[in-house]
Amino acid sequence: MKKAFKTYFNWSSGKDSAIALYYLLQDQNFKIDRLLTTVNSHYDRVSMHGLSRKVLEAQAAATAISLDVLEVPENPTMEEYNSLMTAKIKTLKESGYTHTAFGDIFLEDLKEYRENMLSALHVKAVFPIWKRDTRQLIGEFLKLGFKAVIVCIDNTKINASFLGKTITQELIDALPDTVDPCGENGEFHTFCFDGPIFKAPIAYEIGEHVFRTYDNPSDKSKSIRFGFCDVLLKE
Repeated sequence: MKKAFKTYFNWSSGKDSAIALYYLLQDQNFKIDRLLTTVNSHYDRVSMHGLSRKVLEAQAAATAISLDVLEVPENPTMEEYNSLMTAKIKTLKESGYTHTAFGDIFLEDLKEYRENMLSALHVKAVFPIWKRDTRQLIGEFLKLGFKAVIVCIDNTKINASFLGKTITQELIDALPDTVDPCGENGEFHTFCFDGPIFKAPIAYEIGEHVFRTYDNPSDKSKSIRFGFCDVLLKE
């Protein structure tokens, strides 16, 4: 029998990661025994999603897969991020990992960036949900019994009323036509708290809502406004 590839999974804490991990766990070609998540060391939160480390750890524990964290500074340059990530990948390679997986769907430049970095280190990138129709994919996510809540929004693309709401088909249908059903263009990010990859749901409650304005890297004359809602574990 063919030996499964030792694989670590790049875990964002959101819905795309969750369903991609679900598919890969069904594939006997891969043995996934580690989740890797990038955490902003200044805020002690998952990069982009804003999820606290404490909640991330509870989420990973519910999957029964070991969690590995890559810490990055508050505002890392691309060079700093690449250096930190390269060092982490080298360590994982030395531990026997030959493959890694992502929940990316259709961002070609991001996929190419990941593949180029990994191929230089002789690690193979896997994309279980690549090029899937996002409306069909979110429907399948819900049908499988996954549950997720919106914890981060690009407030220039999506109304603040969506922040903190649980993903349902009705919510997806209510999104503006310009917003991808999976938020694949960065319109929103989620925290997945239940589904077939978890031993039990993560009991949580929604906390404070915070909005922050950032420079737009693609247009210096404009800014981007992001909204975050805190996720707190229930005692």
